[in-house]
Amino acid sequence: MVQAPPQPKLLSLYLPGEVALKVTSEQFAVLAAANRDLRLERTATGELIVNPPTGGESGKRNLSISTQLGMWFEANDTLGEAFDSSTGFDLPNGANRSPDASWVRRECWDALTPEQREGFVPLCPDFVVELRSKTDSLTVLQAKMLEYMDNGSQLGWLIDPKNKRVEIYRAGQAVEVLENPDTLSGEDILPGFMLILKRIWA
Repeated sequence: MVQAPPQPKLLSLYLPGEVALKVTSEQFAVLAAANRDLRLERTATGELIVNPPTGGESGKRNLSISTQLGMWFEANDTLGEAFDSSTGFDLPNGANRSPDASWVRRECWDALTPEQREGFVPLCPDFVVELRSKTDSLTVLQAKMLEYMDNGSQLGWLIDPKNKRVEIYRAGQAVEVLENPDTLSGEDILPGFMLILKRIWA
């Protein structure tokens, strides 16, 4: 009877914030495929970012955002495609990002090949949402929002539930800050979309 070779023991590696691990885009794709339970991102300079699964509060807020965006999308699917937080995008600057929610114009999505749609989407979404969790650095998220704008996004919301504050990013414009708003408008990018923030602030 042939015995199967012993399986290697899995070890966990803790990477302190001050230690940067750099990977190529090809290595990142392999890592992401092997670690589907983690939200991995990669900066334009190749630094790997490991985002652990969200806690309950962030999870329910993310669900509310995705559900509301999804309902608008179902009624307006000719305008584009909507995505949840598990979707990765290859930005023009070389970064690999996964917004908490996003949307891409129909003409941009339809221009992609079937292979491009299956993998990390090789473009920057027209609309992005980042939801700040308890452990998220505000300055890091703000830099990410500016990166989205620099790479082609037209509208972005940085939602901070702890402070009931929203930063609105628009292409070529100064950031607008709203304190404790009840709703957010998709403006002319997502016409008719209105995000109700009641459950986000709860």
